Amino acid sequence: MIGKLWVSLCVLLLLGLGDGKFLVEKNSLKISSPKSLEDVYECAIGNFGIPQYGGTMRGIVVYPKANRKGCRSFDEFDQSFKSKSGALPTFLLVDRGDCYFTTKALNAQNAGAAAVLVTDDKVEPLLTMDTPEEGSGGANYIQNITIPAALITKKLGDSLKEAVENGDMINVYLDWRESILHPDERVEYELWTNSNDKCGPKCDMQMEFVKSFKGVAQILEQKGYTQFTPHYITWFCPESFIQSKKCKSQCINNGRYCAPDPEQDFTTGYDGREVVIQNLRQVCLFKVANETGKPWLWWDYVTDFAIRCPMKENKYNKECADQVIQSLGLELKEIDKCIGDPEADEENPILKAEQEAQIGQGSRGDVTILPTLIINNRQYRGKLGKSAVLKALCSGFEETTEPAVCLSEDMETNECLENNGGCWHDQASGVSACKDTFRGRVCECPVVRGIKFVGDGYTHCEASGSGRCVINNGGCWKFTRDNKTYSACLNEESEGCKCPPGLKGDGINTCEDIDECKEKTACQCKDCKCINTWGSYECSCSGDLLYIKEHDTCISKEGSSEVGLGFLWVIFFGLSIAGVGAYAVYKYRLRRYMDSEIRAIMAQYMPLDSQGEAQSHNSLADI
Repeated sequence: MIGKLWVSLCVLLLLGLGDGKFLVEKNSLKISSPKSLEDVYECAIGNFGIPQYGGTMRGIVVYPKANRKGCRSFDEFDQSFKSKSGALPTFLLVDRGDCYFTTKALNAQNAGAAAVLVTDDKVEPLLTMDTPEEGSGGANYIQNITIPAALITKKLGDSLKEAVENGDMINVYLDWRESILHPDERVEYELWTNSNDKCGPKCDMQMEFVKSFKGVAQILEQKGYTQFTPHYITWFCPESFIQSKKCKSQCINNGRYCAPDPEQDFTTGYDGREVVIQNLRQVCLFKVANETGKPWLWWDYVTDFAIRCPMKENKYNKECADQVIQSLGLELKEIDKCIGDPEADEENPILKAEQEAQIGQGSRGDVTILPTLIINNRQYRGKLGKSAVLKALCSGFEETTEPAVCLSEDMETNECLENNGGCWHDQASGVSACKDTFRGRVCECPVVRGIKFVGDGYTHCEASGSGRCVINNGGCWKFTRDNKTYSACLNEESEGCKCPPGLKGDGINTCEDIDECKEKTACQCKDCKCINTWGSYECSCSGDLLYIKEHDTCISKEGSSEVGLGFLWVIFFGLSIAGVGAYAVYKYRLRRYMDSEIRAIMAQYMPLDSQGEAQSHNSLADI
């Protein structure tokens, strides 16, 4: 709470400088009937929804019978404002109060209204209907609002309500054709933003816009259709608080330039001074890039910094920022020189100019809301989205003089043609992570010939999956020696690099020979002699000994011959004895077989004594 009060005090002090003023971007609302209301009135465009810049919208005003503040869904009251075929669109009139302006707009949109008119509840000058504050929980749905919204005075609102009660048909005409001036053939626009990524939905919304609009912005700038300038809001610390811990943690240059604490907590996380320095770095980067004729590099830097150096990952620092700057080919020394010394008790010319630019000039009011887009010195109101902002920029050109992008979005930025877009690139294979799209250059590891590369797309990409060794050897080490090629890439492994047997190293940049002899991993037998070779080794034995690698041993060449001959004689005699034994068995079995055959033949013709006796006994038994 103290932090919010301190920031509010700083804002009030800032607005008190000079002849600053807050102007509401107004629009024309013309009523053609009833006759009693026929006139042109002013209305304040809401800071959400999608105004039809450069165009017009006609409709009829409807005042609901219930839920007249529009704070609840109209479905609860069985009310629908969707126009029938051939009928004019409905402009829903609702009262101010009880809920957010955005809630009223979303409920009206869901009920079928084409636009919403909010009537003020008190007599006062028109104000801009803003989105809910950070942390309120009401800002999460603002991106879903697509209908235009406008605030009208209490006097006009009361007149419209009376006409509805009388049964009059109220025809209205919203005209955005002159909302954006077009003084010449080039549109000049500014984006007041912030490098802080911990301010909730608004921070997320503006970063999504930068990412999506980058390609369009760069094309328009490169072809000379537009001139873009980024700006950053800073505050100064009240003089009586300059020596306080809060000022010292949130400000630089002795309290001259401050930013709120990102977490709204002075005891943890990043401090406001770190946000100021990063904001200053982004302004200086734009200045240096503009001096080199490439102001569009600001879009690349802001996008890449948000991706690579977020607060949420504790990478929001100079080291990470310098890596992004170097990837874009810009001079760090020039940017550091522009930033100057944040500790010096003196004015910083860059930030001083930023503070002066915040003060309203001419038809433009003070800049007090982040983010704020200013086109041809008019504050843009509505949804900060790619198509909505592009339409507003295009309305800044005279009709029929707008560039082709206003008519078609089918284009590429061709940023990859120079410095490979600051993305990862392998010179050996020509594989690049840079991809040209209508969104602008993106750094994404590619898929080449069915092989997917993985990595952050900025500093490294590695081939993965089977077949990865086909492309640049999978990013692994490779070397040819004595007509033999050694590789640390294995197709059977989906990732990683491993030095082949006999070599050691990381497998990516180096693989070195292993001295098996020195490390005593080979030729360990008593009489062995080890000779190291590149990627392998050779073993030999002294004298007449022979080395047997499988057993890591040395044996005598003569002994091995004698043993071999003796072994052959043993086999010979063994076979001889086996042959004689087999022959004897064969003769024995043959003789027995022949004896049995002869006895069988003789028994058929000459009865044996036993048979005669048997027959005699049988004869006696019959008597």
